[in-house]
Amino acid sequence: MLTREEIIKLLSDEENQDKLFAHADDVRKKNVGDEVHLRALIEFSNICRNNCLYCGIRKGNTAVKRYRMSENELIDTAKSAVAMGFKTIVLQSGEDLWFSKDKMCRIIENIKKLNVALTLSIGERNYDDYKAFRESGADRYLMRIETTDKNLYHKLDPLMSWQRRYECLLALKELGYELGSGIMVGLPGQTIESIADDLLFLKDLGVDMAGIGPFIAHPQTPLANADSGNLYLSLRTMAIMRILLPDINIPATTAMESLRPNGRIMALKAGANVVMPNVTFGEYRRLYELYPNKACVNDTPLHCRSCIEMKINAIGRKIGTDFGSHKK
Repeated sequence: MLTREEIIKLLSDEENQDKLFAHADDVRKKNVGDEVHLRALIEFSNICRNNCLYCGIRKGNTAVKRYRMSENELIDTAKSAVAMGFKTIVLQSGEDLWFSKDKMCRIIENIKKLNVALTLSIGERNYDDYKAFRESGADRYLMRIETTDKNLYHKLDPLMSWQRRYECLLALKELGYELGSGIMVGLPGQTIESIADDLLFLKDLGVDMAGIGPFIAHPQTPLANADSGNLYLSLRTMAIMRILLPDINIPATTAMESLRPNGRIMALKAGANVVMPNVTFGEYRRLYELYPNKACVNDTPLHCRSCIEMKINAIGRKIGTDFGSHKK
């Protein structure tokens, strides 16, 4: 049990961060073992109704070439991921309401026929939508809170409501989803104290998965000239998350790899146990640009999977063979 003051001290302590990473890795090994669970990420639409100041696919970015997969394209991509050996499919998009409740339910039902765990990451919907998706077979839902500093949230996410987002998380938990949330580290105006509050919020919420990623400034957003987040602060944040919630799933995020070529391996050595390789094909991989210089954007899905598997094996870890659910 870490206090807020202890968390702030650990977040600020660069000198002893290697000890923190080693301890978090030990906690990971004792609680979730040496398996790394791979999740196949399908980015099926870069159309978004929101205008978040930090996001490359924000509604106000007119330089983006927009796309959305058809239902058949999406299901075929899921089939190819299963053929590559993935046990979990993650469907991620901007908040594109063209994918109505009925369309999403059809997609979910078809993908669940492939005998996989299914995760949705499609943003804020109403309770009835979440309920329908769950009844159609969706197992997990990812939605970052981004920050618990409400003033900062409303500054960076205009026209959105922090309270509304929190209520969505509570609804998802009530409906029995494995709940994933998380934060962005290094946002302009964010403090070490607010990151500590974020970590305690995720602990109190009782998430099943926590995604911790650095802010990376996008040149086509209002935050183009802001300093990007610090990889090591992101790693310290992630390591503390592992200590606070020892048995949850924690991904080594692609954003960390975008800041440093071996960023995901560094994360796996500091408490992470999940990697989400991108299995989106062709031009869509490049067009889903939440932040610039995205890792692996020019790779094929098969090469991406093979590459990360070799890196995982090289550090003495192995690929998980089951759905990788949160075993509380």
